[in-house]
Amino acid sequence: MNRVDTFELWLTEKRQAVDVMLASLLDRQSAGEQGLDAAMRHALLLGGKRLRPALTLATCELAGGETRAALAAGAAVELVHTYSLVHDDLPAMDDDALRRGQPTVHVAWNEATAILTGDALLTLAFEVLASAPELEDLPVDLRLAMVRTLAGAAGHRGMVAGQSLDMAATAQDEPADLGAEALAAIHQAKTGALIRASVGLGLLAAGSRDERLARNLDRYAALLGHAFQVVDDVLDATVDTETLGKPSGSDAELGKLTYVRLLGLDGARNEAARLCAEAEALLDEVPNAIRLRQLIHWVRDRSY
Repeated sequence: MNRVDTFELWLTEKRQAVDVMLASLLDRQSAGEQGLDAAMRHALLLGGKRLRPALTLATCELAGGETRAALAAGAAVELVHTYSLVHDDLPAMDDDALRRGQPTVHVAWNEATAILTGDALLTLAFEVLASAPELEDLPVDLRLAMVRTLAGAAGHRGMVAGQSLDMAATAQDEPADLGAEALAAIHQAKTGALIRASVGLGLLAAGSRDERLARNLDRYAALLGHAFQVVDDVLDATVDTETLGKPSGSDAELGKLTYVRLLGLDGARNEAARLCAEAEALLDEVPNAIRLRQLIHWVRDRSY
């Protein structure tokens, strides 16, 4: 079995473990209302790349931690990510009818249910960090740091800020005039913040207090998140809806500022390759970083 096959097997196993963990969390924390429970399961359990929890797991492994704690932390990140997708798909935001190859929550139910589903997934993420038995062996200060890390990435200085900036740019007549610096700022918050949190939570789940390692891997995660968004823009412009699992070409239809619009297809591909190479170079000083290195290649070469 070659190294690529080994990575694909690892990633498949981690995705399956994350899915089991997410289903278990919903079983433990039933909303108590049948329609809301069904909508939460629809949003959370019908597929997904699970990149963020995979990063949490890979980082925890690198730092010598236990999978049990990393699964809970990774599940919390995925809950926040999924909430953001449910809300992004709403008519007032990106107005998408398809997500992960399935009808979006507001299409399958209604807008009110979609809003409440996102709210429920977001708050469940912090309940997991505060009370999941998988994290009970961690020192209290590290669990508090987990809550702080995820809240900062998800909130008004992170992902929500990025979404707000994105909407403001889309509302302009000529968003491409904003340029590369503005586009990077949007996606460092909208996409990058949660990817950085995924890596940070992996270190905390391992009980790591290595500040130098944390700084190095935070820079790695920032570059990886940036590259992920550049690749996302390329795929939106080049891949069909069935492969993506969501409407292709929607960025152009909405008039969004994207890397393809700014740099052209070849320029965007070159930018993704540059960011990935820079992220990989940072790992030269990090022992046991094979999975984080392989995740760079997966982000760069993915087709959906």
